[in-house]
Amino acid sequence: MTTEAELGSTVAFPYLAHPQPRPGQIDMIRESREALRKGGYHLAAAPTGIGKTAAALAAALEVAALTPGQKSIFFLTSRQSQHRIVVDTVRRINERRINQTPVTLVDMIGQSGMCVQPFAKESPHVFSMMCSTARREKSCKPWITKAPGLTKRILDSPLHVDELVELAKIHRVDGQITQTCPWKAAREAANHADIFVGDYNHLFDEGVRTSSLEAMGIALEDIILVVDEAHNLPDRIRMTMERVITPTISRNSTMELEEYVGTLTNIYHQSGADSTALELDLATWALEVMKIARVKIADLFRRLHNELTGDANESHVEVAAFIDVFHRACDEYEGLSGQRTLNEEPAPTADDGHGVKRQHRLPLLADILSRCDIDLDAGEGEDPMEPDSHRLGHILSCVNEFGSTTALCLVFSAKGKEGKITSHLLDPGLVSGPVFKGTSGAILMSGTLYPPQMYADMLALPVAKTTKTAYASPFAGERRPVLVAGDVSTKYTQRSPAMWDKIRAHIQALIDGTPGHIAVFAPSYKMMEEIVNTTHFKGVRKVVESREWSKQDIDTLVEQLRGERDAGQRILLCGVYGARLSEGIDYNGGILDAVACIGIPNAPPSVRSNALKKYAGDRFGANNAWRYTVTQPAINAILQAMGRPIRSIGDRALILLLDQRHTDRTYATCYPKDLRMNATNAPTTTASFARRFFSRVHTLDEV
Repeated sequence: MTTEAELGSTVAFPYLAHPQPRPGQIDMIRESREALRKGGYHLAAAPTGIGKTAAALAAALEVAALTPGQKSIFFLTSRQSQHRIVVDTVRRINERRINQTPVTLVDMIGQSGMCVQPFAKESPHVFSMMCSTARREKSCKPWITKAPGLTKRILDSPLHVDELVELAKIHRVDGQITQTCPWKAAREAANHADIFVGDYNHLFDEGVRTSSLEAMGIALEDIILVVDEAHNLPDRIRMTMERVITPTISRNSTMELEEYVGTLTNIYHQSGADSTALELDLATWALEVMKIARVKIADLFRRLHNELTGDANESHVEVAAFIDVFHRACDEYEGLSGQRTLNEEPAPTADDGHGVKRQHRLPLLADILSRCDIDLDAGEGEDPMEPDSHRLGHILSCVNEFGSTTALCLVFSAKGKEGKITSHLLDPGLVSGPVFKGTSGAILMSGTLYPPQMYADMLALPVAKTTKTAYASPFAGERRPVLVAGDVSTKYTQRSPAMWDKIRAHIQALIDGTPGHIAVFAPSYKMMEEIVNTTHFKGVRKVVESREWSKQDIDTLVEQLRGERDAGQRILLCGVYGARLSEGIDYNGGILDAVACIGIPNAPPSVRSNALKKYAGDRFGANNAWRYTVTQPAINAILQAMGRPIRSIGDRALILLLDQRHTDRTYATCYPKDLRMNATNAPTTTASFARRFFSRVHTLDEV
């Protein structure tokens, strides 16, 4: 329980960002601090308004300052929009730390987003290849230019990443502007900063983690980790680990290996180096294996196509059957019988008679494919792509690492000319668990980290060192009432034109009773098109989310809404759960008055979702399987949408849930315990409820 002395006490909490912190914020600081002091992990389900960013930073900074040795705080988030909040919070902390050492920070995004070269605007694959080539050939002047004193200037005061980029462009050395690479400058400065702000992949992508920490000179065990919007982390890890293979990818990989062997042959004839000779032998072995494997892969795809029945367009692929393709290719080339298994220890180094060192097959083949170095020339008007040999190397590495567990699911899809096999890692904890255990401690926070125990389970946090708290919302229930329409549903068996008309009537009723802008969110673009896009709603102008929107389009939307409001115009903002409008924008300043949430975004049945439910049942118990994989993720997506209009203590908004299933026990138990629902069974009730609410409850700006 927070005491009066703790509230606002810079002695008890020396890194406060606000002169009068909220009680819930102090509780989060205290509990996070205690967990970090013990080298543990704290999960904070902290709703909007509690000040979770300031709380997490206050706790992490204090523990880092009191811990022997240099500790770096890594504040990782899935969205660039959150970076600015962190930088602004640290600025406020420094403003309050008069005559004390300021907190230093480095804000960093992806390499292309910070690049000052013209090719930064190219597609990701094109940029990656052009940047690598320019650095290798030392033709990128900003990359090779040294800028003494730039690190100190970066650390003098916390900079947003765009400010850091501008600083790197105009930095002066001996009176002359010396443009240097902002991304490189940021990585070099990170070693000297108290806080590093970046994306999840800096720690949860193995390749990025290895290169980033090495370049920064920071050890994983010296990091205090803060994971923002942590509800996104499990799916982000799963997405990062997805890999795809097609017959074309296997054929292209073989041709790329052939080119690689030719390149190595020329290099060896020129240099005669033993290292080149060894690499040439290994690449030749991989090439001969792939010549056989590509035929067997084509056979596998034909069989998978033929085994599909009825209307099915996808099927489960046994991992053993996929692995068998490559083992049989090795056996056929080497003239051997018998097969290795994933659990078998690497074979001793020995000459097999073909000049190739016998090692564990899958990791060896994956490693050679992944380092196949070729130049891809694009056709006219086409973009160079990542070599397919690298793609195949990735999927073989994934299968090798996780294929002996039930956490890996291979799915064949017949869509497209050839079809494809996609690997899905069902258990993100296999990646996140070792990372968290390797750090000095962590805070995981989100407004929708419900239930915290679910995320502790999925991310494999050590039970004995993990604490979890679901904090009460600082917003009184009367400032954000939730209204459930009991006469509508998007359940598949109840969908009909008449049901869509009922949902539209409730949306129009909400519009009629609301004075300002309204957002409406649907489970899919298809449903949004069916219910909202084709309908004219009176009194508003529709702005419909597009998959094609750029970051600039998103960034200007709030200002557009504010301008329309000032002009006396109302907008109906139409988006999709989990997309940019429902999670990626901070609708500050009370810019939204109401949100309508259509349906429940349950994932449609699929081979992957069925495998995920089965794995969750085996891993976390049958009672948790459905909740962990279906109902809770769906409700958390809705909670994210519900939180869009309430961004500060003075805001108010009405939430309309357009599906009667929200009051069913299956879904009701997924909501925070302090959330209360009101009922409406007709559009007229919805309109009158809205009018009463907005006539009685005002934003603080209106009072």
